[in-house]
Amino acid sequence: MATANLSFYFDPVCPFAWMTSKWVRTVAAQRDYDVDWRFISLRLINAGVDYDSHFPPEYEAGHTAGLRLLRVAAAARATAGREAVGPLYAALGKRIFDSEPITAKPGADGLDVRGTAAFLAPALSEAGLPPSLADALDDDSLDAALRAETDEALALTGKDVGTPIIHVDPPDGVAFFGPVISRLPSEQDAVELWEHVLGLARFPGFAELKRSLRERPQLRGLGVRADESGKVEDWHGGSRRTKT
Repeated sequence: MATANLSFYFDPVCPFAWMTSKWVRTVAAQRDYDVDWRFISLRLINAGVDYDSHFPPEYEAGHTAGLRLLRVAAAARATAGREAVGPLYAALGKRIFDSEPITAKPGADGLDVRGTAAFLAPALSEAGLPPSLADALDDDSLDAALRAETDEALALTGKDVGTPIIHVDPPDGVAFFGPVISRLPSEQDAVELWEHVLGLARFPGFAELKRSLRERPQLRGLGVRADESGKVEDWHGGSRRTKT
């Protein structure tokens, strides 16, 4: 993976990172990119933040679940090599975001279900990794390496960002946060979007392009999809509310 020409920094519980990762996989397959799947922890980014006053309820448990899963990914990388991370992230993302919605409310133990061994086990199996890696969920000795990689990612873009961060042609190429996309482009549109993003990012004077009005990520695990007309539908218990 020393020849990787894309570094993709992700937190496994971030829906926007997951959507962008699916787009990047589509682009990588068509452009023959090698992707190094690297780590950035939302829980560590917000380590000094009062969650009760800054985030909706249950975000702290969700971000903690992401940290616990990143510990497993770090352990997988240490024991099976960098090539093990991409398949594990794919397996986790499918279970979190592309399956039926998960009740992420913390249980009696305070853990979001996504950060438990029971949730992790099928993803390890799908990725061809040993079940013993689940022990890393509780191994906070891995947090130093995760913090260092999180700092590495933020050093590329500045600190006022989230996930994902993409680094093109590391170590000297351009890096950027996002792009934040809410729907997966077609294979043809995926490459066109990539060229537009890369063109902007490579202009030395470009700093930011942003809008705060956006649709929810179209992910089954979030109960959201789009119909053929492009309308976004939230599904709840068999009913639907269409948003234009």
